[in-house]
Amino acid sequence: MAGVNVVERSGAKSDEALAVEAKRGSEEAFRELVERFHRPVYALVVRIVRQPELAEDLAQETFLKAWKALPRFDPERKFSSWIFKIAHNSALDELRRGGLETVSLDAPFPGEEESPEMPADLAAENPLLRTLARESGRLLERAVARLRPAYRGILLLRFAQEMSYDEIAEVLGLPLGTVKIHIFRARAELAREMRTLGLDPDSPGVKPGGGAIVGPTGEMK
Repeated sequence: MAGVNVVERSGAKSDEALAVEAKRGSEEAFRELVERFHRPVYALVVRIVRQPELAEDLAQETFLKAWKALPRFDPERKFSSWIFKIAHNSALDELRRGGLETVSLDAPFPGEEESPEMPADLAAENPLLRTLARESGRLLERAVARLRPAYRGILLLRFAQEMSYDEIAEVLGLPLGTVKIHIFRARAELAREMRTLGLDPDSPGVKPGGGAIVGPTGEMK
């Protein structure tokens, strides 16, 4: 998984090996895990709660919860999926505690049958297109911010953290088929928000975190 490879280092112990050491009481091993995962955990949480200071607090809370829950960590699982699940749930719980509407992933929305398609990449060689890409990226961030928090979370797990559907299913505790449906619906809702901001989801675009959301034929990546 590319989103986790960024925290893996050649010749270093695997995340799972460090988690086992931390489970046995090694604070040094756990500090290494915090160093590896703080940035991606924060990146996920801040996109859900949209408040940097709160996101930093929730990131710290995530690792505190992880430390306390280590005795129950299954070394057969990927540590990344485990920690992202804690972070994702912490962010949504905070929104609920604050009385903010999270909206179920299963909640219907108008035009659910729509299937947005966004072809591959902009031509990077053209300075004008690069400028347009940056502006589109800012507008796309605004579109993502307008999504229901649960949809922001699932899109970021898929496109920013580059998790597989299986890994997202583990993080969210949902069947694989349900995850695919939720990602499809989240993309459809994102496409509508993009249109309200003047972005055309049928023209070359970028995903949350960079790159295309779907391929030229519309297949989900």
